[in-house]
Order: sequence, then structure tokens, then C-alpha cells
Amino acid sequence: FFFGPANMAPAKSSYGLDYYVKGALAGGICCSVTHGAMCPVDVVKTRIQLDPTKYNKGMIGGFKQVIAEEGAMALSTGLGPTAVGYFVQGWFKFGGVEFFKIKSAEALGEEKAWAKRNQIYLGASAVAEFIADIFLCPLEAARIRLVSNPSYASGTIGCMTKMASEMGVVPAFYSGFGPILMKQVPYTMAKFAVQGKAAEMIYSSMGSSPEKCSGGTNVGVSLGSGVIAGVTAAIISHPADTLLSKINKAGAGGEGSIGVRLMRLAKETGFKNLCLTGLGARCVMIGTLTAGQFGIFDTVMGALGASKFHFHDPSKPH
Repeated sequence: FFFGPANMAPAKSSYGLDYYVKGALAGGICCSVTHGAMCPVDVVKTRIQLDPTKYNKGMIGGFKQVIAEEGAMALSTGLGPTAVGYFVQGWFKFGGVEFFKIKSAEALGEEKAWAKRNQIYLGASAVAEFIADIFLCPLEAARIRLVSNPSYASGTIGCMTKMASEMGVVPAFYSGFGPILMKQVPYTMAKFAVQGKAAEMIYSSMGSSPEKCSGGTNVGVSLGSGVIAGVTAAIISHPADTLLSKINKAGAGGEGSIGVRLMRLAKETGFKNLCLTGLGARCVMIGTLTAGQFGIFDTVMGALGASKFHFHDPSKPH
């Protein structure tokens, strides 16, 4: 399943609109599939963040508690907005990273692009994630509302319509825009930069490169470096993830502007709880999810006949 020509792309190629559309489609698929598959974990993680007093028995205990009280189907709560929201987000995130990464490399030239590849990863992923979050935020708000209150509405459209009519469009869907940026932008920057560096170090330790390795080897490197990147990114972005879960709960933070509500919630929760509540579950979730995303992305790119872009050391032969 994971084997394809994307894993053995040449360092030099021409990259046009066709390539970026394929990258965006592969990104949408990999994010939608992985986030959808992790929906049960996300339901329990969100419950732990929203009500740590009730769900105080860890991840496994949380699963048992939700199933015992609400049935196994409760673990699929919010699957609709999760699958749709993360397809759209993945489209702009992975497609955007490829676009900004390649355009930066072309503008700088091969030698400077290689020297500044970490900065390019960080800049490209930050801009792409900002754009993606504009589209993700309303669906994430609906997901969290459904997870925190499953009886609120019968589906994604019904939930979004009810939220908009009760609260107004901006308060309903963009109260969490600040936290989602605080969570997603550092997360994505760490995810792409750490994965790129980890993969580079793995190839270096093997004395090889993506172009020289088999599809199976490249997938192993993508999965291994993806786990490292995912866990790192999860730790960095977790405090904002906790705030995001809380701000979208009805009445959270009391009255006032979004900034005032966020400050109030942060004080109520405390720094330690912001950083640690639900962190173990999130590391498992994001580590698995990130590895899966990079593996699926490479596979779909290969299936679409796209040769994936790689930074290349100009001191070494192509």
C-alpha cells in the first residue's frame, strides 16, 4: 500500500499547478483519513480536557467510561466535521507547504536552499497552516461542541446552523481562532521541520538518500521520522489545544472578548494542567497520526504519478 514512485523522486524536476493540486489532494486524503481514524481517541482526549474531575482514570479508563455511560457509538461523535474539516485543512496545509517550499527553493537556488532548508520548512509550514486554519476553525468548533454536548444537534450542518443562530457567525466559529493558530502553527512548523531533519539524519546514518532507497525503506523512514515529529509537535502545541477544547464549550470563560475569556480560562486551568492534562493521550494520538499522514501522503503522491520534491545537497551528485 505504501510503495510508490513518490518515494524515489529525483531531486530536480519541474513543478507546476498539476503537482501542487496532487500535493493538495494527497494532503486532504491523508489528514482526513488519519484524523477520522483517530476520532475515538480524540473524543476521549477532549472529554478529559473538558472535565478532568469526571474523567480522571487516564486514557483507557476514559474509553471504558464513555462506552459504559453512552455506548460505543459515542466514540464516533464529531466524525463528520472531523473528516470534512481535516480534508480541507490537509488540502491547504500539505499543498501549501509543497508550494511555498518549492517556490522558496527556486528563488534561492539549490545551494542556498539546501543551507536554509530548515528555515524554509518552518516558514512554508507556518504560512500554509495559517491559511488552512481559516477553513478548519468553524468545523473544529462544531466538532468540539458535539463532543462536549452530543445531544446539542443531530449532525454537522445542524450543529453549525444552531451555533450560528444562537451566537452569531464569528463568536460561534472563530472564538477558537486564536487558540487554533497557537496550537496548529507551532505544531505544523515542528511537524514538518522535525520530520525533515529526522528523516535526513536517518538517511545519513544509513549512508544513503531517498533516491537510492527502495520504497519499503523510504516508507520506514517516513513512519519513523513521523512518530518523532508527531510527539515533539504534540508537546509544543498541547497548552493551546487544551484552551481550544475549553473555549468552544458553551459558556466557557464567561462574558467578554475572546482574549479576556482565554485569559480567564488559562488562569482557571493553571499552567501545569494546561501543559499536562491529556498530554499522554495526545502524544499517542499525534505520534501515530503524523506517521500515518506522511506515509499516506507519499503513497497517494505515488499513485497520482507525482515525483515528490526533496532538498538536495549540491556537494553530492544527483
